[in-house]
Amino acid sequence: MPNRFSNKNSTENNKPSLTKPQITRKEKLTKIQENVKVKLPQKAKITQKKQSATNKSNTVSQNKLKLLFTIVNRNKAEFYLDLIQSFDVNMQIAILGNGMAPKSMLELLGLANNEKVVIASVIQQNKLSDALAQIEEKFNTIKDGKGIAFTIPLTSVIGTLIYGFLSNNRMAVKEEKTK
Repeated sequence: MPNRFSNKNSTENNKPSLTKPQITRKEKLTKIQENVKVKLPQKAKITQKKQSATNKSNTVSQNKLKLLFTIVNRNKAEFYLDLIQSFDVNMQIAILGNGMAPKSMLELLGLANNEKVVIASVIQQNKLSDALAQIEEKFNTIKDGKGIAFTIPLTSVIGTLIYGFLSNNRMAVKEEKTK
């Protein structure tokens, strides 16, 4: 009579079997755990070597980037673009805009010009405090040089070459080109 749980007939059970003895699940699990314990230290050493090799080849600094927005009068745009660029800013975008106040309100306040420029600049976080201090000083000392400046953090940048360009890290850009 065939057994439902095996392919053998009940008459074959009396014969010595030529197949390997069955291993229980616990035995299999312990063998797997032993293999994993043996292989893990070897993998850890390999991954550490890979990480140290990539860290040596990748000299991109871990400095974070911020997006600095500066809103100023149109006639002062060139001045502020040059000022911000002096802080190793590699990319700036100047966008023309108009103030939101109606002409009647501007005449009432004695303001004649509502044409503005929005300057978006990518700047390193370690140079941001100096740049903002300099911009604030210029807002207070230059005639018709008032404006607004604020920052937004950049949380991610795709690729080390782009990061090297935006952070003005010329060494990282040169290394990527030579690879």
